[in-house]
Amino acid sequence: MHPELSPFDGVLLIDKPPRLTSHDVVDYIRREFRFKKVGHCGTLDPAATGLLMIVLERATKLQDRLMSDDKTYEGTMVLGVTTDSQDADGKILAEKPVPSLTADDLEKVFAKFRGDIQQIPPMVSAKKVEGVALYKLARKGQTIAREPKNVHIFDLRLLNLVLPRVDLRVTCTKGTYIRTLCHDMGETIGCGAHLAALRRTRSGKFDVKDAKPLDEILKLKRDQLIPLIIPVLKLIQPA
Repeated sequence: MHPELSPFDGVLLIDKPPRLTSHDVVDYIRREFRFKKVGHCGTLDPAATGLLMIVLERATKLQDRLMSDDKTYEGTMVLGVTTDSQDADGKILAEKPVPSLTADDLEKVFAKFRGDIQQIPPMVSAKKVEGVALYKLARKGQTIAREPKNVHIFDLRLLNLVLPRVDLRVTCTKGTYIRTLCHDMGETIGCGAHLAALRRTRSGKFDVKDAKPLDEILKLKRDQLIPLIIPVLKLIQPA
């Protein structure tokens, strides 16, 4: 091992449970194992589950680099119901009848959203405008203009269709809002939609299959983490 590095300088792959923020997970790891520096590589909404990359100690210097990797998600879009947060946690804004769509119909919609697209970040999001997170303004009932941002959808495919539920898989660039993608596809279809469930399965070369559930991690002693930590030197090697 590099003389300046400790076995705790690296990345821990955690399968985030629902109902916790990404920051909650960081706090749990910092407090339980007494790390000085802990961060995460890409926010997951509280309702979302799946791969959360936790950077420890010196590996926090690689946070921006790791966060820039492309990501893969599996989720469920529900047609016919639009919410103010674009997901199931929000207040229902509108309900409309769902047309009798086939897999081929949905493929035509998906095709319009592959490649470079623009998204307007939702008000209920961690994105900051002039230093203030949008969700904080949304809690006060405020809505402000947001600049559209460019994202890229590498892959968008149907996994299962039982109307009004549409199970899908998305591979995209960092910063893509899957709930906004669902909302925008619902607008294209004409009946509206929201994201009902989301799981991140991959980030860069890392897969959720190699992650451990948070509750299992928290049962370990500090030294028992070492075999689970991907060392800094492995992280900076080319894939």
